[in-house]
Amino acid sequence: MVHIYIGGDRSAVSDYRPISLNFEISKQSEHVIAGYLRKVCDKNYWLCEGHHGFKEGYSCDCQVNTVRQDMAGSLDEVIFIYAIIIDFSKAFVLVPHDRLFTKLVASGVDSKVVVWVREFLVGRTERVRVGGQQSKEVKVNSSVPQGNVLCTLLFIVYLSDIWKNIDSSNRPFADYCTIYGKITNKNKIENFRKDLDTLGECAVENGMKINPGKIRQ
Repeated sequence: MVHIYIGGDRSAVSDYRPISLNFEISKQSEHVIAGYLRKVCDKNYWLCEGHHGFKEGYSCDCQVNTVRQDMAGSLDEVIFIYAIIIDFSKAFVLVPHDRLFTKLVASGVDSKVVVWVREFLVGRTERVRVGGQQSKEVKVNSSVPQGNVLCTLLFIVYLSDIWKNIDSSNRPFADYCTIYGKITNKNKIENFRKDLDTLGECAVENGMKINPGKIRQ
């Protein structure tokens, strides 16, 4: 595992992102499992319609253009819009393994695939190297390692139930989401507040933390 600088203070641990580097044979197996999980996702409607990223035909650019088009239509109608962008803090690191496996089993994933995923995630260790010095290995009890296609898919599957509880328009992408809607009356504002409360409750229930420093409205 290596840590990639993502901007900010180079001396701050929080400004680095851990990336998992796997062997080629492991990467090939991941693609096979990921292909199976995508089929299960489509069959069971795991991902909400507005979910972009890591889906065929749903890129980051597609998400931005869709939100922009929706907002432009409301402006043409001279209707105010509420919008907020929410980011989960260290989201990939905080995914609890046991809860992830429980969700996979409950969603009808083949038991052999669940066992494979368990063996793939459980028992990992990591250590940090600074210059020529290395820390001791530490056991990883949670997280889905970044830097591979399978774990990104596991992450969005893990959070899929959060977005289904939101009534406002929402466009998730990996570990952040844009939530917005038209303000046609006072009830719309109140409903939006309820959606934010629901999102916060679901985040806590799933072991996620919303990053207040990256919230935009």
